[in-house]
Amino acid sequence: MENEKYIKISELNEYIKVMFDENTFFHRIYLKGEISNFKNHTRGHLYFTLKDEEARISAVMFFNNARLLNFTPEDGMNVLVRGRISSYPAQGTYQIYVETMEKDGLGNLFVEYEKLKKKLELEGLFSIEHKKKIPKYPKKIGVITAPTGAAIRDILSTIKRRYPIAEVILFPSLVQGASAAPEIVSQIKKANTYDLDVLICGRGGGSIEDLWAFNEESVARAIFASTIPIISAVGHEVDFTIADFVADLRAPTPTGAAEMAVPTTLDLINLIAEKKLRLNALLSNTLKIKNQQLEHLKNSFVLKNPMVLYELKEQKLDRLLEQLNGSIKNQIGKAQTKFETLKNHYILKNPLKMYEGYQSDLKKEEMRLKNSIQIILENKKHQHELMVNTLKLMNPLNILEKGYSVTTKNGEVIKDANVLMPEDIIDIQFRKGRVKAVVKEGSYE
Repeated sequence: MENEKYIKISELNEYIKVMFDENTFFHRIYLKGEISNFKNHTRGHLYFTLKDEEARISAVMFFNNARLLNFTPEDGMNVLVRGRISSYPAQGTYQIYVETMEKDGLGNLFVEYEKLKKKLELEGLFSIEHKKKIPKYPKKIGVITAPTGAAIRDILSTIKRRYPIAEVILFPSLVQGASAAPEIVSQIKKANTYDLDVLICGRGGGSIEDLWAFNEESVARAIFASTIPIISAVGHEVDFTIADFVADLRAPTPTGAAEMAVPTTLDLINLIAEKKLRLNALLSNTLKIKNQQLEHLKNSFVLKNPMVLYELKEQKLDRLLEQLNGSIKNQIGKAQTKFETLKNHYILKNPLKMYEGYQSDLKKEEMRLKNSIQIILENKKHQHELMVNTLKLMNPLNILEKGYSVTTKNGEVIKDANVLMPEDIIDIQFRKGRVKAVVKEGSYE
C-alpha cells in the first residue's frame, strides 16, 4: 500500500538516537563554552545550554555526576566539559550528556556584570540610605514592562485581586534586546512626570542574555535618579540583576512585586476593624472618665454649698484690703519721716553756710588759676629767652664784634676776590658804621 512508505516520527527519532549511540565518535566529546539558561532540578540534575559566539547545544548533567562537582555552575560561566552526544527522541533534538565539568574562567557577560556591580556599589548606588520607602496604600501604580508578556498579566491580575481600588498605568517598553535599555530609561523618566506612588519595573524569566537590559549602567542610573520609589521585578527568584541592587525594593518575581506594592483588601478590612475597636475603646474610656469627673463635680461641697465660695471670696477681699491699707500707711509714714528730715536739715536752717562754702571754693579755684597762669608765663618767658639766645648765635653779624667786616657789591656778599675788578665800587660793613670804597688793585691767588 502507498502509506507503508511513511514511518512514525518516534521511529525516525529512535533511528537517529541509534546512529548517535553506535558511532564511537560521539561516545567521548570534549567541549568548551559558556553556560546559559542554567536550571538546577529539584532531583539534583543540571540542565543548561552550552554556547560560543556562533552556536549553542543543549546539555544535561545527571545527579550522579553533578554531585562530584567542586563548584556551583551558573549563567555566564565558561566551562570545559566531557561527555557523550545523543538525541532525545521525545523532542527530536540532540544534546550532550555531561560526565565531567570544570571552570574555564568567567564568561564575558559575567565579567561585565561583576565589573559594573563593583563600580556602582563603590559610588553608593546600592546604599540603604538612598532607598525610598514604599507607600503602604498607593493610589497610582506605574508598571514598566512589555505590554504583551506574562509579567504584565501577572501584575495586573494580582493587583486587581488584592487591591482593586488602585489605578495602574502601563508604560510599555521592550525588555529584551539592544533597544530595550534606552526604552526602559525613557519610560522611567516619563513615569516620573506622572503623579505616581510607586513604580514596578521588570519582566519575566529568561537567560542572562534575555535579562541583560536590566544590567545596563544607563538603566541603573535612571532607577537611582527616580523620585518615585521603584520595585524591581526581573526574572525568577534566583535571578539577580544590577537593577535589583539599585532599586528601592527587590521582588523575586513580577507577581511578588505586585504583592509587595499593594496590601490586600482583607488586610484593609482587618485594619479598619482594628481601628474601629480601638476608637470605640478610646471613646468608651473617655466617656467613663468624663462621667466620673461630672459625678465628682456634682457631689462637690462647693456646688452643694455655694455660699461657702462667696464667704471665701469675702475673706480674701478683707485680707487684701488690710494689706492695701497697711501698705498705704507704711508709704505715708516713710514720706513723713523723709519730710521731717529735710525740714530739720542744717542747710535749710543756715542757708548762708551754703553760700560761704561756695565762696571758699571760689577763692580756692581763683588761687589755683593764678598759680597756673604764673607757671605758664614763666614757661613762656623761659622759652622766649632760649629762642633769643638761639637767634643771636645764628646771627651772621655777630662776627663783626670781633673786628671782622662784611664786603658786598650790589647787595651781594663778596666771598672771592676774583669777582672784583679795578674801579669796582664796594660796600664794607663794620661793627659800627659802613663805608664805600673803590677797588685799585688786588691779589687773586
